[in-house]
Amino acid sequence: MTVRLHEDERGVSIAITHVLTIAITTTLIAGLLVGAGTVLDGEKERSGTQSLETVGERVAGEVASVDRLAGNESGDVTLYADHPREVSGSTYTIEVLGSDACTNEDLIDDGVDACLRLTSHGGDVTAAVPIANETTLDTDSTASGGSIAVEYDGDEISIESDPR
Repeated sequence: MTVRLHEDERGVSIAITHVLTIAITTTLIAGLLVGAGTVLDGEKERSGTQSLETVGERVAGEVASVDRLAGNESGDVTLYADHPREVSGSTYTIEVLGSDACTNEDLIDDGVDACLRLTSHGGDVTAAVPIANETTLDTDSTASGGSIAVEYDGDEISIESDPR
């Protein structure tokens, strides 16, 4: 009795099954990794925006405090405050904007006298926060993230990076 092996195909289906299983599994895992990466990028941007808004609200509160003190005092007022140096892994800048520039910002209503714009340097993340005050603001003043000084010099309120 002679057996011809070139016509025997019984072992081929097991090898093909293993190859197909590995290929399908690899494709599914690659798809999951790409999808998870996209979700994480979106979450990082949202958390960056929320963090900038939180810092902006704190700075707006500090400007309001200096505004109240400036109305009651006849001299200069300086308030020093510490904020995070980085938001979502990148540094940021705080700018004081006048009413014309504020109307171009998202979520800022018309009729706002001034606002703060916080811009992250690591991506296209910005946030704007309105400021309610009675004292004139220096709309050319800016500060980097970290320690800042909110200063009233007898004429106007400005913000700057803490010089101390």
